[in-house]
Amino acid sequence: MKKVEIYKVISNKQLTKDVYEMILQGDGSWVSKPGQFINIKVVNKFLRRPISICDWTNDSLTIVYKVVGEGTAWLASLKANDQLEALVGLGNGFTLDDKHLLLIGGGVGIPPIYGACKSLVKQGYEPIVILGFQSKEDEFYFDKFHKLTNKLYISTNDGSLGLKGFVTDVMLKNELCDIPYLTCGPLPMLKAIYKTSHVNGQISLEERMGCGFGACMGCSIETKNGYKRICKEGPVLQSEELLWTKD
Repeated sequence: MKKVEIYKVISNKQLTKDVYEMILQGDGSWVSKPGQFINIKVVNKFLRRPISICDWTNDSLTIVYKVVGEGTAWLASLKANDQLEALVGLGNGFTLDDKHLLLIGGGVGIPPIYGACKSLVKQGYEPIVILGFQSKEDEFYFDKFHKLTNKLYISTNDGSLGLKGFVTDVMLKNELCDIPYLTCGPLPMLKAIYKTSHVNGQISLEERMGCGFGACMGCSIETKNGYKRICKEGPVLQSEELLWTKD
């Protein structure tokens, strides 16, 4: 159920040159699946900023975000004990109904993958995880994932950490193309995973949002099952719904 909540900033830590982790005190009980998001009200801006949930408890939320403009720069400026307003109860997250899953995250698509990994571990499963970054300097959360699973791979475009190449190179090298997957990251990465995998998966998409709860239709995309709103029916959609091809 969507509602407006006020959260208090507990910490706002810089992880890389432009990626931050913010821990918020407030209601987290509404989160039912990894992959859901909050829509944060930004001072002096009309549109809210949708940020995926990385981790949660009944009384806290953790978000990880990248500074890309004035809105996220404002988020980065917040200090402990500051408050922010957010629209919550949003998004259709990942379904964790298979004990044998491949989790793939790229860049700031990694936070919801962490939530999925943690949820699977709580169910007694050990997922396989691939993390992709541009370089070693962009890496974050590797240690957190390593505490959850030993089946952890990493790739960087420049080879400064892990396998040189892309997450799809890790899939091919380690024969991971037949495992159902969950993924979030840049669109070119998502398309490459879709084309590389031999099976269907769940793909978390990103679109510019107006309202964040399905009223304005601004984030709609065409699928094989008609138009779907990324903020409402998504952000997680089934790979077989998408109008991508294997060509």
